[in-house]
Parts: sequence; C-alpha cells; structure tokens
Amino acid sequence: MNINPNIFDKKSRSASRISHDEVSASNKLAIEVKQMLPTDIGHRPIVLVCIGTDRSTGDSLGPLVGSLLEEKSLPNLFVYGTLENPIHAVNMIEKLESIKQLHINPFIIGIDACLGRVKSVGVIQIAAGPVKPGAGVNKDLPEVGDMHIAGIVNVSGFMEFMVLQNTRLSLVMKMAKTIANGIHEMSLMNHSNWSAIDWSKEQTL
Repeated sequence: MNINPNIFDKKSRSASRISHDEVSASNKLAIEVKQMLPTDIGHRPIVLVCIGTDRSTGDSLGPLVGSLLEEKSLPNLFVYGTLENPIHAVNMIEKLESIKQLHINPFIIGIDACLGRVKSVGVIQIAAGPVKPGAGVNKDLPEVGDMHIAGIVNVSGFMEFMVLQNTRLSLVMKMAKTIANGIHEMSLMNHSNWSAIDWSKEQTL
C-alpha cells in the first residue's frame, strides 16, 4: 500500500488517472497500459505482481485483482498475488526473488492500493516506473515494477492503518474489477503480437 498522494511526477514520467466508475473505464485503462508497454514486449513475458493482503479491506485491492485475473487464464500473462496466495510485507522479498528466477527478462507491472486526497478516492493511476509498497505504514520494502497501477482506496493523513481497515469493500471490489477487466482487454489487444514462447526459465534448462 502506497500513501503518496502525489504518486506521479508528470514532468518526469508518463502517467494517467482514470476514475473507476467513469464510462468505459476498463477500456481506457487497457489503452493506457498498452501504450506504456515497451516496443519489445512481444519478446518478453508480462508479469503482474498484485500486492496486498486479504486481512485489510483497503489493502485487498491487489489480491482481488490477482484472483480476478487468475480466473480469466490470460495468455502470455503471469499473475502473482491472489487472495489465496497474497504478496505482502512478510513474503515480498522472497516472492520477488522467485519471480526473477522463474522468468527471463520480465516486464513487471506492480498493482497496489494507495491513499490520497479526498477528491481522488476511487481513481486508478497508471504510471511508468515502480510502486513503493508499504510506504503508508512505514515499512521499508523493495520497489516493484517497470510500470505500476495504483488504486486510491481512501484518504491519507491520519491513522492510515485504521483507515485501511475501515475502507469500504464495495469500493475496493469495484476498482479491482475495473483494473482486472482493463488488463484483460489489454491482453486481447496484444495477443496477436505475442509469440508462442514458453517464458519459464525452468523449461529452458
């Protein structure tokens, strides 16, 4: 969970903001993500690292997205971090190391919840560069992603841990569905450009 309400420096990196409930939000997200993919993406695996825990409503955005994507069985996309097997502060370093061992030159998209300004609650932010998980609860964790998707689930500024615990599940679920549907649409847009390659290092040994 990231807490920085100014998560994007628009002068230095590509970024966009989409309200989860606006018309065609998933399609807009799909287009934004596709535009941020590198030109050589047809020769790299896309790995989605969905960060968070099901033990906190506000911080469950990532695992919810992961579980929704896992059900879709997306081609050439690898999903890590679900409600069943979350990636959180306790196991993150181990999980990230495992991902690096399993995939050759992956393009990693970090997905996480964050806190921000009142007017930004419900907004999904897409940007180049990594997300910084744990910043909102003063945990020193590694940055994740070549790009990231962050959902602003509640307001920052006071007792962030309690704010996350008291975030409405309804909002988090709606945002998770928008993100998952957008990634699904993006995968369909890109499917024809992807080669039928087995990206697992284990299969190349």
